Amino acid sequence: MTELDYYEVLEVSKDCSGTELKKSYRKLAMKYHPDRNQGDAAAEEQFKVINEAYQVLSDDKKRAIYNQYGKAGLEGRGGGFGGGQNMDDIMDIFNSMFGGASGGGFGGFEQQGRGRRQSSNQKYNLDFEVEYPLKFNEAIFGVDKKIDINYKVPCNDCHGTGAEKGKLDHCDYCNGQGQVVMKQGFMSFAQTCPKCQGAGQKVASNCSSCSGRGYHEEPDTITINIPAGVDSGNRLRAKGYGNQAKNGQRGDLYLTFTVEEDEHFIREGSNIYIEVPVFFTQAVLGETITIPSLDGELELDLKIGTKDKEQFVFNNEGVVDVHSGQKGRLIAQIKVVYPKKLKDNQKELLQKLQESFGVESKPHTSSFENTFSRVKGWFKK
Repeated sequence: MTELDYYEVLEVSKDCSGTELKKSYRKLAMKYHPDRNQGDAAAEEQFKVINEAYQVLSDDKKRAIYNQYGKAGLEGRGGGFGGGQNMDDIMDIFNSMFGGASGGGFGGFEQQGRGRRQSSNQKYNLDFEVEYPLKFNEAIFGVDKKIDINYKVPCNDCHGTGAEKGKLDHCDYCNGQGQVVMKQGFMSFAQTCPKCQGAGQKVASNCSSCSGRGYHEEPDTITINIPAGVDSGNRLRAKGYGNQAKNGQRGDLYLTFTVEEDEHFIREGSNIYIEVPVFFTQAVLGETITIPSLDGELELDLKIGTKDKEQFVFNNEGVVDVHSGQKGRLIAQIKVVYPKKLKDNQKELLQKLQESFGVESKPHTSSFENTFSRVKGWFKK
């Protein structure tokens, strides 16, 4: 039997960073989590394999052993769930399945952390996440946005249980315990039952009002202040705009941003790059030109003999760092442009200019003078 490659399992390259590894693991773990694939044995098995791969590759020592010796090299070395950081990462994913994430952040932004699980008999998470697109300038300068959402409220007819008249039986998947035990290697840990969501009970007959979902959806329009400097992948928490619990309390809404690219400006963190086309005569002679910036215009002093791809740096002309509030840099990179066609009089002028420089206009001659003689000597008999 062919052995599964852990890198292929997590859909990453062998030289991937820890951040890339964790991001891919999170995406796949959420995709194959038993809670989202109830009754799918193949998804459950894939979920176990994903966890096995991540707990190895996220540990530098185990990863080095695996890279050199493969899975066989890990036998007898504690290949199962061990190590505090690996377990923290894995439990972060599990927690995000059952209530989103919370924890320290900057302003309204949240870092990945432990969040609320859904309560007993709750058919859905109180927190939910929405991907939200932003234009380039909206992300740079910040913007107030009105956002239309649909949030979940418990079904009154079944009291949010999803069962006709609220009638529930014991869950046969966890024997009414609300938890199941998963094993990896020599370690084991308890996980909320994916079938009953930790309630220990199951629906006897689906509610006719909500078709067994346990909730209805309500529309809402909210206004969100998006601060300057957000970037793709940043996540903003809108507290109290999530799904509604049985007691009337609402969870949180998380907005994950995707920022459109700009035609001229290229963003890298808090720095901005712009390519500046310069005609070859401008580069040779030197000239002061005006270039666009995020806040208007800047003057760029081309020195005599400016080179292609040469960079000019303007401090504090980049993007506001949403963490620190400090501005990055604007980096202008020169692109020397040459004429595609020359008229006869232009050729004549350029030839005269070249001749006026004398020996200096033919640097290859002096540079290769000795080389030509030396190469000729190689072929003498």
